[in-house]
Amino acid sequence: MEVTFSIAFFAGLVSFFSPCIFPLMPAYLSQLTGTTVTNGAIAAPRRIILSRSFGFIAGFTLVFMLFGLASTMLGQLFVSNQALLERLGGIVIILFGLQMTGLISIRALFSDKRLEPSSNTAASFSKSLLFGFLFAAGWTPCIGLVLASILTLASTSATIWSGVFLLFIYSVGLGIPFLLIAMLWARSLHKMRRMNRYLPIIQKVSGVIMIILGILLFTGYFSTLAAMMAQYTPSWMK
Repeated sequence: MEVTFSIAFFAGLVSFFSPCIFPLMPAYLSQLTGTTVTNGAIAAPRRIILSRSFGFIAGFTLVFMLFGLASTMLGQLFVSNQALLERLGGIVIILFGLQMTGLISIRALFSDKRLEPSSNTAASFSKSLLFGFLFAAGWTPCIGLVLASILTLASTSATIWSGVFLLFIYSVGLGIPFLLIAMLWARSLHKMRRMNRYLPIIQKVSGVIMIILGILLFTGYFSTLAAMMAQYTPSWMK
């Protein structure tokens, strides 16, 4: 599970640096704080930015954990066919990886399911929590490809709670960079433009990693790799 959790955290980071999250950080922060972007800065105190960001992260974390619960419970129904479930999951992850690298294009995976909040949805902490719910409940396939892969892994988890925790780790990977950038760059959002050029590369590299993960899962070598890595896990983590 340590290997799976590491993958989930990495997947969260990848999701953050997707073209539908990172470049839109100024818009998110403006929405969360109920202010505007002026001269590349969010016109809100740092304590407001911090509290609203925490509310937003808490909102999408709760929803993602519920997704993990549902996915793991579904996987438990097919526990007698675990090998088949892993092979099917491997195929799905490979397809998502090919989509992210641009080697294939499945139109259905690009259909936007976003829920648009009103202009003052996140003007308070409770509303920023709601904004996080909306984000998680119907976001763009930019994040959906990676999230679906983690949900596929969750469906193969040994226990329901391990699957839920897997989605919690994914949310941590997504939430930490969001919080850091919100606090460090809220006063100088123009710095983010320098990183935009690297987003396509990040997406393609992530797609290749997903393809490798899918192949490992399909062939059954993922469990072997996890067992090998467990030998190097510190005793306090076991």
